[in-house]
Amino acid sequence: MAFFVKNMISNQVKNLGFGGGSEEKKEEGGTSDPAAAQGMTREEYEEYQKQMIEEKMERDAAFTQKKAERACLRVHLRDKYRLPKSEMDETQIQLAGDDVDLPEDLRKMVDEDQDEEEEKDSILGQLQNLQNMDLDTIKEKAQATFTEIKQSAEQKCSVM
Repeated sequence: MAFFVKNMISNQVKNLGFGGGSEEKKEEGGTSDPAAAQGMTREEYEEYQKQMIEEKMERDAAFTQKKAERACLRVHLRDKYRLPKSEMDETQIQLAGDDVDLPEDLRKMVDEDQDEEEEKDSILGQLQNLQNMDLDTIKEKAQATFTEIKQSAEQKCSVM
């Protein structure tokens, strides 16, 4: 927007005859040297271009690494929940060089989840769950289940 306003004012000044026409001729003729257009020497411009290319490569590498880490996370989640694998994720990990791991904080979370699941799946974990349950609640559930099965059987079988 500022460029538009500046350009509009510049054109109005030129139309009034206050000068500025020489700038227009210079811009129309243009320079074939981009360094001069940027107000730099040739060496400065080349150094600037190299720096820009290096920065872009670093950004692209970081972006690829992040994408691979996300793909790695999705692969771990698919393994955990036994979901079908994705070729796109596998390809993304390969593009990053196959040395992709989960970020440290996510790895800690996954390890904690695995420890909790292993504890719950163990016999000791099951015994602790039984100790934490109220025996009256267990009796009520068992009685309700037995009654439900008995009623279902009576409805299906006329002999009982």
